[in-house]
Amino acid sequence: NETFVTEFLLLGPSGSLTIRLLLFGLFSTAYAITLAGNAIILMLICLDSRLHTPMYFFLSNLACVDICYTSSTVPQMLVNLQNPSKPISLASCAVQMYVFLILATTECFLLAVMAYDRYVAVCHPLHYTSIMNKQLCIYLAAASWTSGLILPVAHMVLTWQLPFCGPNLIDHFFCEIPALLKLACTDTYIVEKVTSVGCIFTLLIPIAFIIMTYICIISSILKIQSVQGRHKAFSTCASHMTVVVLFYGTAIYMYMRPESSHSSGQDKIISLFYSIVIPLFNPVIYSLKNKDVKGAWIKI
Repeated sequence: NETFVTEFLLLGPSGSLTIRLLLFGLFSTAYAITLAGNAIILMLICLDSRLHTPMYFFLSNLACVDICYTSSTVPQMLVNLQNPSKPISLASCAVQMYVFLILATTECFLLAVMAYDRYVAVCHPLHYTSIMNKQLCIYLAAASWTSGLILPVAHMVLTWQLPFCGPNLIDHFFCEIPALLKLACTDTYIVEKVTSVGCIFTLLIPIAFIIMTYICIISSILKIQSVQGRHKAFSTCASHMTVVVLFYGTAIYMYMRPESSHSSGQDKIISLFYSIVIPLFNPVIYSLKNKDVKGAWIKI
């Protein structure tokens, strides 16, 4: 006789009430700044006609993803910090995981699309307007969101067909596949292999494409004669390169390292980085180093 789990307890951080209150303050502050920063970027892009360009169209999509991305995990973290004994139902856990995977996958493809936009701007500046027309931009953004909706389906179907017969303690801040698979009371080999294949499509192929585009971009920039021209070309790509390194670096380390090297403490720290820190940094990175965004802010 087996009793199957119908709800989970997210353990989150271990520590005293003081530590939990401190983390609650840090997480809630970071969440508020993330929402405000990305909302301001969306507002500036909508209100300033100078920002109605392909680059800022994709940036507005990225801001929407970051708002939803952090909202899929942080509120549940705050609930758990206030009341560690409050369970999350099986259905709620599944929904949180699917939404998180949708948004993470969408961001992977959006960053690749933004790399292509920078490639056209630097390598084919005279044809930029004709290549990156409105119709193509909409298609690329729609393809990114559609990929986010479709690619995680196989992970979800296989993961939630697994039997969970106890314990019901998830040693994590939110429902994430590596932490959840440890609770399955059956072999998870197929799910792990499907997850690995999914990572190839969502992480390795986009990052390979981004690397190829930046090889072409750097090659074109080095051919520019003037120092000022090279500096301007590099500055248009610096923000995107920073975000790519932060996001893909942590995601690849989290999902593509051997299962034997996973530890709950390390996984929790990494997940905090890409669920809280990166969405918090994105608006800062794109605004502080961007004259157009700062000019729109001053004007409005």
